Amino acid sequence: MNQSVENQIEELREEIRKHNHNYYVKDISTISDYDFDMLLKKLEALEIKHPEFFDKDSPTQRVGGGVTKNFETIVHKNRMYSLDNSYSLEDLEDWEKRIKKIVEGPIEYTCELKYDGASINISYENGSLVKAVTRGDGFQGDDVTTNVKTIRSLPLKLTDPFLESFEIRGEIILPLDGFNKMNEEREAEGEDVYANPRNTASGSLKLQDNAEVAKRPLDCLLYQVVVDRSNFESHSEILGAARKSGFKVPETMTVASSIKEVFDFVEDWDEKRHDLPYETDGVVIKVNSLRQQEELGYTAKAPRWAIAYKFKTEQQSTVLNEITYQVGRTGAITPVANLEPVQLGGTTVRRASLHNADQIQKLDIRVGDFVFVEKGGEIIPKIVGVDLAKRPESSISTLYATNCPECDSLLVRKEGDAKHYCPNEFTCPPQVTGRIQHFISRKAMDIDGLGGETVDLLRKSELVANYADLYDLTIEQILPLDRMAEKSAQNIVTGIHKSKEIPFEKVLFALGIRFVGETVAKKLAKHFKNIDSLLAASFEVLVSVDEIGDKIAESIVAFASDEQNLILVERLKAAGVQLELSAEVLENQSNLLEGKIFVVSGVFYQMTRNELKKAIEDNGGKVSSSISKKTTFVIAGDKMGPSKLEKATNLGISIISEDEFIGLLN
Repeated sequence: MNQSVENQIEELREEIRKHNHNYYVKDISTISDYDFDMLLKKLEALEIKHPEFFDKDSPTQRVGGGVTKNFETIVHKNRMYSLDNSYSLEDLEDWEKRIKKIVEGPIEYTCELKYDGASINISYENGSLVKAVTRGDGFQGDDVTTNVKTIRSLPLKLTDPFLESFEIRGEIILPLDGFNKMNEEREAEGEDVYANPRNTASGSLKLQDNAEVAKRPLDCLLYQVVVDRSNFESHSEILGAARKSGFKVPETMTVASSIKEVFDFVEDWDEKRHDLPYETDGVVIKVNSLRQQEELGYTAKAPRWAIAYKFKTEQQSTVLNEITYQVGRTGAITPVANLEPVQLGGTTVRRASLHNADQIQKLDIRVGDFVFVEKGGEIIPKIVGVDLAKRPESSISTLYATNCPECDSLLVRKEGDAKHYCPNEFTCPPQVTGRIQHFISRKAMDIDGLGGETVDLLRKSELVANYADLYDLTIEQILPLDRMAEKSAQNIVTGIHKSKEIPFEKVLFALGIRFVGETVAKKLAKHFKNIDSLLAASFEVLVSVDEIGDKIAESIVAFASDEQNLILVERLKAAGVQLELSAEVLENQSNLLEGKIFVVSGVFYQMTRNELKKAIEDNGGKVSSSISKKTTFVIAGDKMGPSKLEKATNLGISIISEDEFIGLLN
């Protein structure tokens, strides 16, 4: 009897999955709503009666009444990079020239519409959805699996998996019809309407009750499969296989054989995009060959093999009421235009960046002007021009601020700098708060329980005046603060204590030395091994380090020559913060390949290309993307381009195999 019940349950699940796929992915209705509901109720009844046949991937489990109090932070197995932007055919042609210097032979491109939603990374194992994580900062995001499982266009289980284990990335969006319907319902109930589909989609993923998420008509459009190794040759081929397996991969994706064809696609969709059921703000262009993608690799922020073309943005005219000045954590002053509210790209805009004094002077921007505002590729809107025909006769030219709006210090502007700075870095309130916020941020010390408001509260209460003060905080000191419970105070102190385990390169980034970003911090930590060696280095020693230029070197020397900075570093040392590379890291590093430059080309089998590059860098070598007279070795894999091989041979460069490289390390 049980066997036939189990078969009945499986058949129902499969039938419901098929109807779901037809309706939500193929946009075909193969059953009435009533009949579909009856099938689902029949399945639910059988599953309740026979709990021994429970399956987490059953269609009935999309909404299980799950409540998520706290969304766990998950480190991405593969980083989710940003994309470089382009705005013209010339930008795309320049991009093509750059990639043709690295890869050889014909290049195919894929063109995909860039949907405006919330990026998501979904892991599948053995055909089942196991994890869904938001993009976050690209390195780590929030586990929103329970909420993502409510999206009906996303398969919980693949009937015909195209890969055993993989990650698939996409955009969770809210179709315009669904968004408008939600707002109509809110309006009818006297509630505030949602500002735009993108923010609403993103906010939906962080709702605690997944039954509420299920009520929202979210959709998921997939655009990339991430896997260590596969038999697929191209991006379009692997996405085609994903589509056949049940994923909603937009049919609008096109393969182009030239930048001219790419631009034809861009121009075509710039016109047609207004008829789409979703919001789109551009086109993503990718090199189609997965081998060429691997060879091109990544910069510190973006893949070299992909670029976004942004459609021309909406522009509006409004009145500039006032210019105010913001102070950043480095003391940089940013002038801000306070505007008469105006609708732009689905949001109400009240403020826009004016960038710097030169920009104000160039556009001759004045209070009372009618100004043109647009978003462009920026998150913060910007002013791009002035309607001089509407300028009042009483208009007065703008005089840029001379003193800090927060501490009244006289502003300075160094030669070659676009911005003015407040030099009072240790007592100017926004700088103090900003430096501590940077120190505790995810990419730096990653201190849980502390946010911007709490940091400001700690500063105003005179409990902290710098990031070293954090390590002296006690629960008793924190508890009296406004809206602070014992558990919260305990979490803060625990988070601060745990940050002592953060590795040296992240601590170095956390110190907030100007121009020392994440990548530079890693390079410096690896080269100097500890903070004392770095801060004792002269300008000449610093610029001799690979990829460390004059600006970075000058900034480090300036940091090291300030007595207050040295006191802070000593206090961090005393607190037990990691200011040198750990023994484990040092053990895995050597100078075996120091002074040697490698080019990695082709397909490899024992190590991935990234593993090869890491092994080179861990042992003191440098990886270059192109062959030149300075190249020491070319590590040649399968399918290495013939012209690269020829160039290396003509220049007399040693060409070694993957096995020979491993032998070199051993």
